[in-house]
Parts: sequence; structure tokens; C-alpha cells
Amino acid sequence: MTQLDVRGSAPPVSSRTLHVRWLGKVPYSEALDLQRRIWQQDSTDHLLLLEHPHTYTLGVRADLKNVLVPPHTVGAAFVKADRGGDVTYHGPGQLVGYPILSLVEPGVGRLARSGDYVCALEQLIIDVLGDFGIRNASRMVGQPGVWLDVDNAPRKIAAVGVRLSRGRTMHGFALNVSPDLSMFDHIVPCGLAFPVTSMAAEGAYPSMAEVVDAVTNRSTQLLSRFLAPESIVDLDVAQVAWKVRPEDLSAFTRGHGLGETVHEVGVLGMTRSAHTPTDPEPPPEPSSSNVRLVGRLAQVGVTGGIDIAQRKPEWLRVKADMGDGYRRLKSIMRDLSLVTVS
Repeated sequence: MTQLDVRGSAPPVSSRTLHVRWLGKVPYSEALDLQRRIWQQDSTDHLLLLEHPHTYTLGVRADLKNVLVPPHTVGAAFVKADRGGDVTYHGPGQLVGYPILSLVEPGVGRLARSGDYVCALEQLIIDVLGDFGIRNASRMVGQPGVWLDVDNAPRKIAAVGVRLSRGRTMHGFALNVSPDLSMFDHIVPCGLAFPVTSMAAEGAYPSMAEVVDAVTNRSTQLLSRFLAPESIVDLDVAQVAWKVRPEDLSAFTRGHGLGETVHEVGVLGMTRSAHTPTDPEPPPEPSSSNVRLVGRLAQVGVTGGIDIAQRKPEWLRVKADMGDGYRRLKSIMRDLSLVTVS
């Protein structure tokens, strides 16, 4: 029975919204910048889910000796991060989760401890692995992350590295769904001489979309652990990854030879020609053909404005100064055989 307050009414139920966003493949530095901006400028709760291109990252306590080859020689970026832990790998086929949450301990109002938060992240991953039939996942004492067969042949399937400052979290977890495990051979992952595995290597073959859905469905439990028991966590889920269609790319980018013209169906269903760089510049299409651009802008909250074909108002035009100073500068550049670039 719900406990009543002194006025005879039930206490109010608090509610928090967790904004879950699938971002697709994002360079590590761009994702880090996005995290920092959300962490600094927004007090709401977010879970960013994404993949990175091949990247090795160093935590604040990392030892460079654990990087065995120059990352660029294996096609990987190399980034120093402000998270805990040593060196780790991120790449295609690995689901990376960055929760940006405001955490307090239930009932006491104290800021959550990082150890409790790490355990909550680990439990989330353990439960997701169980959803796909991998039931031998657990923790290893003293070693953050999620491990398989800890008592027999321990191998790591997910890394956890977090930052918790002023009750607000950054960074998170990296779950190996089906990455190229050979990329781990070029480092000592997390400074530990243990093998790394993946869901695919363990005989589970879900798609990335299925794993994203499983993490999303269980993500409320992560935030709920740090709220009062009667609190409710609502999910706000969206995909914001750009999806590039063939007609968004030039014929040259799609691998057609120089000078060729490729006929295709445009965004309005009209047949048009895609010219390669050796063709003369095609005439501009009607402004109504910018439907896809308008849609992209609307996704990020940009609406209205001036149509691209509309003449700009006087106050928006930048007038070039062609006075004496401009003519003197032009003369000096001509005399010194200089050119400008932009």
C-alpha cells in the first residue's frame, strides 16, 4: 500500500526522462566534443550509442608501453581521453555507449560513487549478453569491465571506463559485438594480459541494431538504480545518424569514370543526370529539390529561414571594400607574385 503523507494524499512520484540516441559511426574526437558539450550545458540525462572508426584511446592512467605499434601503421587514430583506465580499442562492430547522467544515491541525496556506477554499467551489459544467450558473463574482482568464464579461461568482452564529476557522468562502455579482434593484438588491452572476445566469437550473431535495441530496452535500469524507488524513468529514443543515399553523392564519388554521365532518379522522382567533374556544370535544380536538405535541417531543429534561391536582404549582404587599401594590397601582391587561398 502506498504510504500517505500527513494531508492524506499519496506522495508525488518523480519522473526522469532518459534521451537515447543512436548516432551511427562517429569519429572519437567528435563524440568526445559532443559529450563535453552535453555535460557542460545540459542537466538532462542522455545515452549516446554509436560506433567509432578504428581508434586507440589512452585513459588518464595509461602506460604508453601498452601500445605495441604506432597506431597509424594499422590505420587507426590515437587519442588521449579524460576517462579512467588504460589503453583500449574502438572500431566498427563494437557498440559504444556514453551515458551522460546526473546521479545521486537513493534517499540520501549524496553524489553517487564511481564504483557503484561502474557496477551498474557492468550489470547492464551482463543482462544484455544474457538476452542473446551468453550467460557466462560476470565481473572480475579488481578489474572493471565484463568478462566471460572468470574462474576457468577469463576473456574480456566489454570494457568500461568512466568519468564521474560533480555527480555527472561521461564516457561509458564498449561492447564487442563483431569487431575485428586482430586490432586488439596491437595493444595490451587495459594493460592486462588477457584475451579479448566478442559476441560473434562466442557464437552469438545479433545485428548491431538488435544489440542497440536490447541496450535501449534495459537502459532505464541504469538510471533507476540511482533514483528513489518510486521514481519513473521515461525513454525518449531516436536515431539521428545521417543516412547517405546514392543520389546524395556525385557520380565520381560513386566510382564512375571521368566524363561519364549517370542517369538516376532524383529526390522528387524525376530523372536527372549526374555529371562527373569533367562535365560542364549542370544548371541548378529548382529549390523544391532541396527536400532532403530541408529534412536534415529539421532533424536538428533548424526551420524557416531564407530559401537558397531567394535574394538575400540588404542587411545580410557583405559589401567588399574596394577602396585605396584594397588597391594597394593588390598591387603589393602582384609585385611579389603572391596569391591568396581560401
